[in-house]
Amino acid sequence: MNSRPFLLPLLTFLFLNVVNINAQSLSATVIDSVNQQPIPFASVQLKEKWAITNEEGSFNLIFDEVITENDSLMISSMGYETLTRPIAEFTSTKILLVPKAIELKEVIVSNKNYTADEIMDFVEDNLEKNYTNDLSKKRLFHRTTNTDRWTKSGFKVKKSSIAVLNQQFIDSVINTVPKNDTYYSEVVGDLYGNYDEEVQKFNLLKASKLYDKNTEFDFERMEEKLNTILKENVKPGSYFKIKSGLLSFKVDSEEVSSLFEEEVDSTDVAALNKELEEKKKNKEERQKNYGNWKRRQLANIFSGLPTQEKSKLNFINKKRKYEYTLEEFTYLGNDAVYVISFVPSGSADYEGTLYVNADDFAVLQVDYSNVKPISNFNLLGISSNNYLSKGKIIYNKGNDGLYGIRYYESENGMRYGVKRPLKIIEKNKIVKGRNKQNELSGDMDFVVIGTEKNEMIVFDTENINQLTFDAFKENNTVLPTYMPKYDPTFWEGYAIMEPNTAIKEFTATSEN
Repeated sequence: MNSRPFLLPLLTFLFLNVVNINAQSLSATVIDSVNQQPIPFASVQLKEKWAITNEEGSFNLIFDEVITENDSLMISSMGYETLTRPIAEFTSTKILLVPKAIELKEVIVSNKNYTADEIMDFVEDNLEKNYTNDLSKKRLFHRTTNTDRWTKSGFKVKKSSIAVLNQQFIDSVINTVPKNDTYYSEVVGDLYGNYDEEVQKFNLLKASKLYDKNTEFDFERMEEKLNTILKENVKPGSYFKIKSGLLSFKVDSEEVSSLFEEEVDSTDVAALNKELEEKKKNKEERQKNYGNWKRRQLANIFSGLPTQEKSKLNFINKKRKYEYTLEEFTYLGNDAVYVISFVPSGSADYEGTLYVNADDFAVLQVDYSNVKPISNFNLLGISSNNYLSKGKIIYNKGNDGLYGIRYYESENGMRYGVKRPLKIIEKNKIVKGRNKQNELSGDMDFVVIGTEKNEMIVFDTENINQLTFDAFKENNTVLPTYMPKYDPTFWEGYAIMEPNTAIKEFTATSEN
């Protein structure tokens, strides 16, 4: 009996996870055949669909067409032999890539040995010819990871004329602020426009937010406590003078405490309908605002790419600020590339590596990191330090022969500090006699470190004309779905970048 007709479909089924009758997904991990370590940022392609492995070497491809056992999967990464095989030949979800022995004679495609500076001149001269700024519709996935870590959080009470506003109470407030907090946000959508910040429209299709609600600062509960304290201790007509060193401003007591709230009679149908209508309007406004916020985030990414003229990542458009060194020739996938390192020549901010196509001098990949703080502010005890700015950018050539962004990753870190005296003085013009009523004074010492990581992958790009762009109207009606723990089924049917272990294992302290 010949088992091959049965075996090939079986192997295909084991490797493909059928999501529904119209869609299929393919997931695996790419590893080094020698040291068995995962290979991050490897390019994966099957038919016209494309993906990239995450930092742990994993990928996930989604298809809206039938995949057969004879369709070929191609995987490539710098320094490895490109692997191209029919999917029926893969019998494991671990895919091995073999390190490639590079021979310089293979790679050099020019009869002239260019210097690093000459190559960078060619890069700049060919920017307009190599990179598209045409209008397009881009299906993309964007993940943002925000992490806040408090390294100092203290307020030492020096004086308080309100007994309950003592050191114990202040410490209890400070202790309710989470010292370590992580927030994940993911969206899939279609971005219409070019690479200019002002020429963007966004169609948000689906969104999620993953975080622990129990680590959030409970503003409502704290407001209730403060309202009770103020109601019992502050006289009508009082106002507060807040002083911090030379700084001072006035706040009415009504602005600090919402002591009187309008109540709606449950028997008043008109009032209830009005309240429901207001809630509907508020939801619509939140949906609109969320879509606008995501559009602005994405617009900043596209307009800030180093191939854009006014980019702050200026190691291409401000060559005089950097020193370039030709490190080697190699392959990036099937493309012969010059590997050029760069360091600041003076006051520039970044160092890193450029991978330049040896044929058309297009930059195919950029790795960069800052060598000094991007910004630093310290005045009167208030400080901020943009201590971290690093990233990876990968371009690919479209069917029109022009290059566009395929993958973007950035990580930005900020340190904020406040070390100042603080006085909160209650004054009252109505009460006869002494104007000053109560006072709370002490010293603040707070330091918080926040990092934001952005990952974006563009799966499909479709060129559009001005009429199509003008005709599209934003009407975002999506709000992110809250998840207290990672749900692998949430993105079924959508192409995304495979989450790392930290996301997969994230679980809130208790579900809400």
